[in-house]
Amino acid sequence: MNTRQDRFSSALLDTPPSGIRKFFEMLIGHDDVISLSVGEPDFPTPWQMREEAFYHLEKGHTSYTSNWGLLSLREEIANYMERYNMHYNPTNEILVTVGASEGVDAVLRAILNPGDEIIVCQPCYVNYTPLAALTGAKVVELDTSVNGFYPTALQIESLITPKTKALMLCSPNNPTGTMIPRDELEKIAKVLIKHQIWCISDEIYCELVYDDNKHVSIGSFEGMKDYAIILNGFSKSFAMTGWRIGYICAPSDLMSQIVKLHQYNTICAPIMSQYAAVEGLQNGWNEVERMRISYQQRRNYMYKAFVDMGLPVPNPTGAFYMFPDITSTGMTSEEFATKLFKDYSVAVVPGSVFGKGGEGHIRCCYATAIDKIKIALERIRDMVEKNRQ
Repeated sequence: MNTRQDRFSSALLDTPPSGIRKFFEMLIGHDDVISLSVGEPDFPTPWQMREEAFYHLEKGHTSYTSNWGLLSLREEIANYMERYNMHYNPTNEILVTVGASEGVDAVLRAILNPGDEIIVCQPCYVNYTPLAALTGAKVVELDTSVNGFYPTALQIESLITPKTKALMLCSPNNPTGTMIPRDELEKIAKVLIKHQIWCISDEIYCELVYDDNKHVSIGSFEGMKDYAIILNGFSKSFAMTGWRIGYICAPSDLMSQIVKLHQYNTICAPIMSQYAAVEGLQNGWNEVERMRISYQQRRNYMYKAFVDMGLPVPNPTGAFYMFPDITSTGMTSEEFATKLFKDYSVAVVPGSVFGKGGEGHIRCCYATAIDKIKIALERIRDMVEKNRQ
């Protein structure tokens, strides 16, 4: 057996495992547990997209594609970005990735050096902070919980130093479901341009917005084309989590560096997933809207249930998560989630895994069948009432 003390990467040894996946692994073998933990649509991928993948499999289209991805897919992505007033050249400003998560990793490694600083708005998706830290950069945490769970331009500017290289945003947000208001987003854009800072904007939930809200991308503001890096994909809006298909939109000089990482670590996204994504962008929008309406109905039910329990909770304007405050129980978020799993057979994610501002909350995903949501909420109510201090 190798007994060297340095046989592993010290940086990776210091990186904690995903708190979300921890609770996902706990579910294995527990069919009686209702899961509100993993952010996965309960819908199958729309039929016409699956059918398109079958067609190409039958035709034997199983090869590599260009490192950049199918040109037909990049052209459809470029057309899609026009909806949000952003203009990208499909030949050198759009890269198809193995999910948006690969995009996060590739972008961070392409722009950050050891000693650089990146401002990460928290609570946030669990991969931003560890992937940034693995580059040797310093993660500067911005606590959005003090401002209704979205960052402000004043907060951001107060954290900028000569070493600040980038800002990481996610709107609509995972885990809170909040969106950055347009006026605030425009102020943030001006701060970034003023200080010449990259903005990595994760917009994976941009099609899942509710009520009268409209998604606005920070990349759409005047002057932001040179600073915005847009991450998106098909996992959430098209229910394609297992297909592992996402994309990056960014200036061509940066993209020429990102594609080198992509060449070495993945080569290209799966060709069948790419063909299915083309079909989705061309003909899948009715299905996206059907799913969005269903999520909104579930959100309405879950929000009212938490309000009736007396748990403070922001009403999500996007994504499919709710982030209720459980401090009235006197338990930490980890204690609450563990007890709920063991004693009530409901899985949620403790807010502490999402960074600063997350402790005292739990994340509940409402991309789950409504009958299961109703049972899960009854069990949560029972636990809250028995443990409220």
